[in-house]
Amino acid sequence: FHDHESACSLRFMPALLEIGSDKGSIPGETATIDNTTYLLLHEAARSQLSSGVTVLLIPSLYSLVFLLGLPSNGLALWVLATRTEKLTSTIFLMNLAAADLLLISVLPFKIFYYFLGNNWPFGEGLCRVTTAFFYGNMYCSVLLLTCISVDRYLAVVHPFLSRSFRTPAFAAWTCAAVWLCAAVITLPLTLQQQSYPLYRADITLCHDVLPRQEDDGFYFYYFVCLVACAFLAPLVVMLFSYCSVLQALLGSGKRYSHSMKLTALVLFTLVAFYTPSNVLLLVHYSSYQCKLYGSWYVGYMVSLAISTCNSCADPFVYYYVSEDFREKVRSTFFNRSKTPSLQTSKETLPQKSSKESLV
Repeated sequence: FHDHESACSLRFMPALLEIGSDKGSIPGETATIDNTTYLLLHEAARSQLSSGVTVLLIPSLYSLVFLLGLPSNGLALWVLATRTEKLTSTIFLMNLAAADLLLISVLPFKIFYYFLGNNWPFGEGLCRVTTAFFYGNMYCSVLLLTCISVDRYLAVVHPFLSRSFRTPAFAAWTCAAVWLCAAVITLPLTLQQQSYPLYRADITLCHDVLPRQEDDGFYFYYFVCLVACAFLAPLVVMLFSYCSVLQALLGSGKRYSHSMKLTALVLFTLVAFYTPSNVLLLVHYSSYQCKLYGSWYVGYMVSLAISTCNSCADPFVYYYVSEDFREKVRSTFFNRSKTPSLQTSKETLPQKSSKESLV
């Protein structure tokens, strides 16, 4: 029976290979042989999977992010959790650091995957979890940065109106809602098969190349909704919030160079690290532009690797948002001998308002 099934599957193999012979062979066609579904890719597409960019540059970028992001975000989370005043901004920054650490925790799997020549030896379950964590961190970070921008907007533009609900407890509930939202929007990635063996190659691909019929249907519309709701809409909210903050500070005659730096940093982070990956994400999964898949594949993978560099930039956001964080970092690393006196003076002085800590 199995021999007959294999013969029937192989009978259609030339036709399938012919279908996958153009530049649109990423994503690939499929063939079932002995109850195993294989991906069929043309040789030109296979060469992209084994190119120097894919097996050397991309894992090197991930390695750099891991080596820089793990200590910086770990230190930031420790400082925020143990040595800073628990303001609303602190709660948001702690969750942002935690989201970055979750992404960094799965990077070693992707590093080994690319160094092994796009071979995933860790099983289907871990492939789904890694994929979900990867995209979940991207959009969780965007949503948390949006929360920080709205918090600054309320503190500066509507300080008295927002005083009643701008509390650490409310910030914690908001972060819980963000985490729940990130889990829900990435749930489909954990329910769909993400890893497929490549025909006539001893490797298993994880998410990078998927069956064409799945891309043409579910994934394109899924990522369109994801990009629109979890990237473009938050970007508009952030632009409005920071422009309103700058306008309010300028109108009151207050110093606003600090807010200008923070605004430029956050917007640069989103535009430089997230916009290319989100644009190429839609191109990669667009059935209308399927003839471009082979040409854009390497750029798409590089843009995803670049998006993880945001985890290295976020500690600078912590530094600019939280005055307490800046003080503790300076006292810990640049003026250790004065740390006790700083701490004592902090305790004896009246606590700053949340508005003062944000501006």
